[in-house]
Amino acid sequence: MPRLLVLWDVDHTLVNAGGVGIQLYQIAFAEMFDGQAPMPGSMAGRTDRAIGIELLTLAGVPEPRRQIAAFQAVMAAHAAELTGLLRERGRALPGAAEALAALAMTAAEDGGSAGSAGGRRARLVVQSLLTGNIRPLAEVKLGAVGLTGHLDLDVGAYGDVHEVRSELVGPARRRAALAYGAEFGGQATVLVGDTPLDIEAAVVTGARAVGVATGGFSMAELAGAGADAVLPDLTDTSRVLAAILGPPGGS
Repeated sequence: MPRLLVLWDVDHTLVNAGGVGIQLYQIAFAEMFDGQAPMPGSMAGRTDRAIGIELLTLAGVPEPRRQIAAFQAVMAAHAAELTGLLRERGRALPGAAEALAALAMTAAEDGGSAGSAGGRRARLVVQSLLTGNIRPLAEVKLGAVGLTGHLDLDVGAYGDVHEVRSELVGPARRRAALAYGAEFGGQATVLVGDTPLDIEAAVVTGARAVGVATGGFSMAELAGAGADAVLPDLTDTSRVLAAILGPPGGS
């Protein structure tokens, strides 16, 4: 089996954050501009950078693209404050913990393990994130429901990088290649997500796309967007593994 970089989406793929994330925008906007932030349009599959620019534009903030880095820095500074609320309202989606653990079981090559010396380079499967969330918010969401254990968050790509989700794939591949001494081009990268934008990011960059219909989009819509495999949810662990790992002997 080839080495794989599996990049998970966060919201509505691994977790339901109970709508808590939007409060971070409100907190940051109130601190910077002393007012109520307008509500952006659909957030599904979009990056925090894109959403933030839209929010600042709707609010009439001059030159929103010049303000977005400072705005996201304020968001990052306050993300940990949402921990208690996320523990109260958030939940791991059914099967998410089992799927992460099962993939981790495939990660040791020739008896190596992630915890041993040099174990990073021995893994067959590296799991991280490709998410529209800025990293501090992604960490709080996943940490609140106990889903960080099998993820190497340092090689992921986050929503402050670019407005276009597909532009996150390259940085994640480069970080993983540097960390693990392996290339993750083409379908050696697998994106797992619940929106057509997750699928598009994989298709545009030549990665394998696995759609999970646990958000606002149907299996048919995810398949129509170009997913290589589509799942109704993550509850059937063997089916999840088959979808992510691909056909035997496949690239």
